[in-house]
Amino acid sequence: MSVSVVHSTNIVGLPAPRRGKVRDVYTVGDDLVLLVASDRLSAFDVVMTEGIPEKGAVLTRLAAFWFGQTSGIVPNHLVSADDGEIRAALESVGATWTPELSGRAMLCRKTTPLKIEAVVRGYLCGSMWKAYKSSDGGAVCGHELPVGLRESERLPEVIFTPSTKADAGHDEPMTPSEAEELLGALYAPVVSAAKSLYEFGAIQCEKAGLILADTKFEFGVTPDGELLLIDEALTPDSSRFWPQVSYAPGGSPPSFDKQFVRDFLESVPGWNKQPPPPTLPTEIIEKTAAKYREAFERIMGSDWR
Repeated sequence: MSVSVVHSTNIVGLPAPRRGKVRDVYTVGDDLVLLVASDRLSAFDVVMTEGIPEKGAVLTRLAAFWFGQTSGIVPNHLVSADDGEIRAALESVGATWTPELSGRAMLCRKTTPLKIEAVVRGYLCGSMWKAYKSSDGGAVCGHELPVGLRESERLPEVIFTPSTKADAGHDEPMTPSEAEELLGALYAPVVSAAKSLYEFGAIQCEKAGLILADTKFEFGVTPDGELLLIDEALTPDSSRFWPQVSYAPGGSPPSFDKQFVRDFLESVPGWNKQPPPPTLPTEIIEKTAAKYREAFERIMGSDWR
């Protein structure tokens, strides 16, 4: 059975949304926002023309699960991910519920998002591995790492490697000192919360036979100054999951995310990682959709449908 792809949404009765790389964000009244996860996919900070079927629903259900699991570590912005409750909230402000919102919407408290992505790493991989290979003496992203580490090797300790937060275009690495200068008094609470969230997620993923190699969190501040975890948490879009059974340092393990897309794009001659992106083959789309569903099933311990 074919599954329709939701590229974008338009909710009658609400102001036009702010469209991020993946989510459409609507203002609902004075204090709430509605986050709708589309099936758009961003790779190398470029949004692909094709979507990944059911990706937004996978992200929403996982994010809601992790928000519930981690609320004792740091409070978050989630009010409800229940379709019925969200429909009632929309109707209360004169907006219209549509079936495409089903399973992919979260009603959340409104915050002022912090201008960083709080990236936490437990393993040497991805962009950090590339930076490490070209570094002099193991200094990477403001951290001194031992010389001679292998790709995907577990780091001696969990580290915080923030980046800029861009709605469009490329996120850029920051040093911890640059992030501290930007955040001021909020820096220490953000680092503490992000590391604690990573460590909790890593333990839970280990129970599911997964390694949480790295992940990113986003935070916002309410009008009264409360720090909240926002956006999503510990999903295949924000995290790098590896299967424990085949893990070995010295290479790039298979991951439960958009790695099929990244690998395909890296193989396209002449593409400079700027829009417009290459066309994704059907096989790549289907394999990526399957990986997102498998990540959900492993973490949740239940079938996707």
